[in-house]
Amino acid sequence: MQTPIPADQLRIVPANEASWHDLATIFGSTDAGHCQCQRFKVVGWIWRDSTHEQRTTMLRAQTACGDPNAPSTSGLVAYADGEPVGWVAVEPRTEYPKLRTSRVPWAGRDEDKDDDAVWAVTCFVVRKGYRGRGLTYPLAAATIAFARERGARSLEAYPMITEPGREITWGETHVGTRQVFEEAGFTEVSHPFKRRVVMRVDFR
Repeated sequence: MQTPIPADQLRIVPANEASWHDLATIFGSTDAGHCQCQRFKVVGWIWRDSTHEQRTTMLRAQTACGDPNAPSTSGLVAYADGEPVGWVAVEPRTEYPKLRTSRVPWAGRDEDKDDDAVWAVTCFVVRKGYRGRGLTYPLAAATIAFARERGARSLEAYPMITEPGREITWGETHVGTRQVFEEAGFTEVSHPFKRRVVMRVDFR
């Protein structure tokens, strides 16, 4: 792991206060750039039932980048010394249609799928060249105040468990890792699969 970026060099803002150019720079042309953070938004199979142009248009509308007065946005953008370096998706859980049919959030739990007071953290993207520098930790922590200030009752995440000696790819951990959310103050509430957990912060 490279040297973590110090907190005093980071600035994290709602995506509508960032420019579209900055967000596009973070996503680049990697897997994240192809998905455009629509995995949990496209109801069908993302690669079959949407085009790259459609996903890009959706992300741009969801984030309202460049409009500081927008009533809502779909995530946070991190800057390091003025450079856009990271993204985290965080919205009411009801804004993610694909979560309704995923087993991870609901297995072994009695939850109202229509409760829009429960928010969810679904995806991290770190700009190429800045990965491995601990950026998901401050991004995860920032989602807490962001959701709470916008009226969330609870905030959930669905991270992976990383295992010593088991190699993982960057794409596998787009949902974050358990350690990242533990350090941010989330508590595990269920363990639906061997390598996936549900973690949560309750505000009231």
